[in-house]
Amino acid sequence: MSSVSAGSSVPEKSLPVVRLRVPTEEDAYAWHRVFDDPEVMEFHGGRAAEVSVYEELTARQRKHDAEQGFCLWTMLDEDDEVIGFTGAQPWPLDDWGPVGEIEIGWRLGRAHWGRGFATAAARATVARARAAGVPRVVAMVHPRNIRSVAVAERLGMTRVATYPSKRLGVDALCFGLELGS
Repeated sequence: MSSVSAGSSVPEKSLPVVRLRVPTEEDAYAWHRVFDDPEVMEFHGGRAAEVSVYEELTARQRKHDAEQGFCLWTMLDEDDEVIGFTGAQPWPLDDWGPVGEIEIGWRLGRAHWGRGFATAAARATVARARAAGVPRVVAMVHPRNIRSVAVAERLGMTRVATYPSKRLGVDALCFGLELGS
């Protein structure tokens, strides 16, 4: 799959290969295990959700992929170990945020930070969204999440808005990227 630059700390040629797959039922348990870390969840409520939340999320992603050609995919390393997720999905019809946009996102287990996985997977996501005919993507990022801000910038995304988030208690940054036709 993708092997792309993760920025200044990881040289282009030493980046890991990342593979993306539509999440399976078993991935709900793997996501829960990988994200059950306060550092990983710092900008997502502080702790991993219950397994039932991940079961619903993986089921919803399978439906998104079947209907739209994209979803939050399970991210696998070169040994086929589940290390997180990345992908694209419609922003929920909610009372805040970029309603009507396709959001891309990524979440990676702590043991895999700083090695280029998030950037490689996010670039693969952009390519798959473009191939599915998505004209533009956004990424919503907590302003203190400098790692995710850096990934968005590596993708060529620019800050286009901020949205006050009651859930996060901050103005979330919205980055955008035109994908062209």
